[in-house]
Amino acid sequence: MKKRALVLFAHGARDPRWAEPFQRLQALVKAQSPELLVELAFLELMTPRLPELTAELAQAGVTEVTVVPVFLGQGGHVRADLPRIVDELKLQYPAISFNIVEAVGENEQVLQAMASYCLGTLN
Repeated sequence: MKKRALVLFAHGARDPRWAEPFQRLQALVKAQSPELLVELAFLELMTPRLPELTAELAQAGVTEVTVVPVFLGQGGHVRADLPRIVDELKLQYPAISFNIVEAVGENEQVLQAMASYCLGTLN
């Protein structure tokens, strides 16, 4: 039986308060899908980083990892850094299949929600 994990992948920052919206997003996703393992991982400056988290997921018997880049656009971190990290993890954890999806800011539904929010600030 497959054990799945959804990893919300963000940049990271020195100020721990920066992670609060990502933690709220993680809680919302968990509430909507309580049977799913939903984790946060960071590129830098915060923990866990994706390699550390993957080690924990492997220990927990996870066999499928979907990585959602919680970035507004497809910059160098999403286009180059993340695929390089995941390629290394695929070699280290061959029993785990990895899927990287589009950055949240590239998704039409997310853009529509952001546009609605922006327009709503005018009221």
